[in-house]
Amino acid sequence: MAGVQVAVRSADPLTLAGLSGQLAAQPRIEVAGRHTAATAVLVVGADRFTPDLVAQLREAAAEFGTPVVLVADGVTEAELLTAVECRVVAVLPRAAATGGRLAHAVLAAADGGGVLGPDLVGGLLKHLDRIQRDLLAPRGLTASGLTAREIHVLRLMADGLDTAEIAVELSYSERMIKNVIHGLTRRLNLRNRSHAVAYALRAGVI
Repeated sequence: MAGVQVAVRSADPLTLAGLSGQLAAQPRIEVAGRHTAATAVLVVGADRFTPDLVAQLREAAAEFGTPVVLVADGVTEAELLTAVECRVVAVLPRAAATGGRLAHAVLAAADGGGVLGPDLVGGLLKHLDRIQRDLLAPRGLTASGLTAREIHVLRLMADGLDTAEIAVELSYSERMIKNVIHGLTRRLNLRNRSHAVAYALRAGVI
């Protein structure tokens, strides 16, 4: 069984050699010589979260879209948000980057998951709460990008009701229901009603 192909990057030769050596010793991981389209996970080592590191992460994200395991110290809540934009899905402090923990983070990233410390998870959740409270809620939106009215309509659509039946159920006019459906499909670039219901299902709101 082929292992997960990993590329390792670091501006520091010692860090690069250390991370590469630890990963190469793991049975389910193959360390590639360079980052290519076949790379499943990119591991990046750095002392701190610097502008140069952000530029490197953005370049890798734009070129390959590979999930990133970041090994760095002192990543703050604000820096984590920037890192997430660059496809970072796991963050390990340098002292915690043992072979076993690196392997766990890499395998989780390859499987679509992530690894964050409790402090970073807590900070991220607080930030999401502020976004919901200060930006989305005043506009009647939820984290899914849907309003409460749109969610009600989508739930009834998922139950098989047509426009007229939804209008009766919610005590709206048929024109209002059509406008709601048109508005959400246009705003979220959804192709049709089935696509809208699928979007809501994936978002976990129905």
